[in-house]
Order: sequence, then C-alpha cells, then structure tokens
Amino acid sequence: MVVITISGTPGSGKSTIAQLLHDKLGITYIYSGLIFRKTAEKYKMTLHEFGKVCEENSKIDKELDMQQVEILKKGNVILEGRLSGWLAYNNNIPAFKIMIDADIDMRASRIVKREKGSIEKRKKEMLERERSESARYFKYYNIDLKNTSIYDLIIDSSEKKPEEIIKMIIEKMKG
Repeated sequence: MVVITISGTPGSGKSTIAQLLHDKLGITYIYSGLIFRKTAEKYKMTLHEFGKVCEENSKIDKELDMQQVEILKKGNVILEGRLSGWLAYNNNIPAFKIMIDADIDMRASRIVKREKGSIEKRKKEMLERERSESARYFKYYNIDLKNTSIYDLIIDSSEKKPEEIIKMIIEKMKG
C-alpha cells in the first residue's frame, strides 16, 4: 500500500507535482482543496469568505479533514492538501510526506498566471489565507504549520522545474 501526501503553501506547485507524480506512478490523486472549494461553492461563498466561516465553526473543517483521513486509510493514493501530511501523522497512517514551498513572489506570480489578478493582490490574499489556516489548524488540532519536522522530504520549488522535483521525490522514496 502506497500513501503519499503533498502539502505546501498556496502557489508552491503542489498540484502540478501531485499530477505529475500521479502520471508517473499511476496512483490515484486526490486534491483536498477541491473538496474545500466545492463546499464553499455549495454555500455560495468565496474561498476567503468560507475560510472566515471555518475560523468560527470547526465542524466544517473537521468534517472535511475526516474525509481526508478516510481517503488516507484506504491507501494507494496521493493526497494533496495543506494538512494531508499532518492528518497522516496524527492518525498514525504510514505515508511518505512531502512539503513544498517557494518564495512568496514566485508563488504569487504562479497564482496570477493561473487565476489572473495582480501580484500584490494575490500576495495579500495568500498571506490572509495562510494566516487563517494557521490559526484554524492550531486552534482545532494544535498543529503548527511552520513545524516541518514530520515531513520525509521538504522541497523549495522556487528555482526547480517540476521534472526535477519528481526525480527528487522518486529517488527519496526508493531510499
């Protein structure tokens, strides 16, 4: 049974890496952010608005997180999400846990390419989203997102091509 988690900051390249890893390994890929986005849409809210609601109501976050834990328990999956590594760790689910980060300017420019807008606006939104998520996860689970000690591999994607990152992951997994 293979379980891979890919966590990281917004715009770090998590989705690209998860998709490429899925293509290379043929393992099911699930993007937990899509679950969050669809739930926000269901409530007819923006991600920012929905994040604020989640700060006040732990029930929604905890339901979404339990869905991810069930996915991890089934195995043979690549689960991408801010908390995926921590969810595996805190629930004693054996997983190869990857953390991806990048310089904030690089992350903002990637998001602008994907979603349009200005770099300054995207940076502001990213920082607010990161603040909101950090506060929620600490409050609900006592998780400090800045603590990267649980990860098997930490990658700065700022100056790396996705193919280089995939190669690093495969080599590290082979041990």
